Amino acid sequence: MSTKSRQGPHREEVEHIPHAGSGWWGVFAGVITLTIVSVPLSAAFAFATNPNTQQLFAGRLADDTQLGYSLFWWAVTILLLALPFLVGFGIASLRGKGLGIAAGIIALFVVVIVVLGRLYVF
Repeated sequence: MSTKSRQGPHREEVEHIPHAGSGWWGVFAGVITLTIVSVPLSAAFAFATNPNTQQLFAGRLADDTQLGYSLFWWAVTILLLALPFLVGFGIASLRGKGLGIAAGIIALFVVVIVVLGRLYVF
């Protein structure tokens, strides 16, 4: 008798390995986003760390306190620094509807930065 017939039904288990390419697409998108926001990021950091730059903005920002001016530019710096990570995470881990929602949130985030910049700078 064969030993194969005594074993009974055999079930093959296939291991499902998640697609590793999406992580690299997330890293790639994050790096591209970082290169796009690098100049505004460095400018916002320079404005946040040097309170004498408040005099460059004649008008609304010239009348604000140094603490408010510094906090505004630190907030912009932190948000611009977080943007590449948010884009990379969104592309790497989200699919379909979730990716669309994340893209909408990031677009809203960029609009808020532009509106705050127009409101306070110009």
